[in-house]
Amino acid sequence: MLYDYLIAPFVDMAAAPDFLLQVLWEGLVSGILYALIALGFVLIFRSSRIFNFAQGIMVVFAALTLVGLHAMGIPAWISVGLTLAVMFVLAVTIERVVLRPLVGQPDIILFMATIGITLFLIGFGEIIFGGENKVMISDELGIPTGDTVLEPFGGLLILQHLDITVVVVATLLVAALLAFLNYTQMGRAIRALGDDHQAALSVGISLQTIWVLVWFIAGIIALVTGIAWGARAGVSFALEVIAYKALPVLMLGGLESITGAIVGGLMIGMLEKLFEIYWGQPFLGGNTETWFAFVLALIVLLFRPQGLFGERIIERV
Repeated sequence: MLYDYLIAPFVDMAAAPDFLLQVLWEGLVSGILYALIALGFVLIFRSSRIFNFAQGIMVVFAALTLVGLHAMGIPAWISVGLTLAVMFVLAVTIERVVLRPLVGQPDIILFMATIGITLFLIGFGEIIFGGENKVMISDELGIPTGDTVLEPFGGLLILQHLDITVVVVATLLVAALLAFLNYTQMGRAIRALGDDHQAALSVGISLQTIWVLVWFIAGIIALVTGIAWGARAGVSFALEVIAYKALPVLMLGGLESITGAIVGGLMIGMLEKLFEIYWGQPFLGGNTETWFAFVLALIVLLFRPQGLFGERIIERV
């Protein structure tokens, strides 16, 4: 029995290395998307100490806006630009109407405000776009279809062109975000708020401007993620549930760590796929991907409550 659970899966991996590569590749694609969503959470939390519960519905809202604008006869790439404009207006509106009046309130109040934003966007989205599933405009955006077949170890590895595009675009987006945070004045201001909130405010950094900026960046991330997930699984409010797979990424990597969001996303994406194929389906009936990430994050938190990349906070009294 112990052999079946502890040894046999690794024997299967060694016996079919090409299939192992296929599993890891699919996990990598999912992990990159998890990491993207987690970055939206991390940026907003670092700059404002607000846990943005609305990040998931922002993914859905951005994708629905893109598809809805194109359905009105607007060309695909112009629809992308208009969707970005909508996300900017949303960021400004959230800062002016919701966050600014709540400055200085307890963290739980701000968190509840993001739940209110979530419920509003769900209702508003259903009124404007309807609740039925929609098809992402992949062809109109020029997202490639088909696949590339490789033969590693004399076996078979199938790389969907859509997945390759997702990996490339997500990698470029993360690289651009890191460059922005490290080499621009506004990026350094965001990092300063994350490192020392009070000190950053004392030297004249505008909290309102930074809030608008990080919520807009979160909107850009939401649009890219919505296009990627929508191209793979269609556009519907069910995408919000997928977006919340970023929560265990945050618990694993640390709520304030950009590196943790990236590494945690990749780890969870690949580990949950490995567990599903080699342990979940043979022994647990499958569908372990719905809960594996949360269990893994819980185990990590038991030994390292701040996450793998979070900083241990010591308060002296």
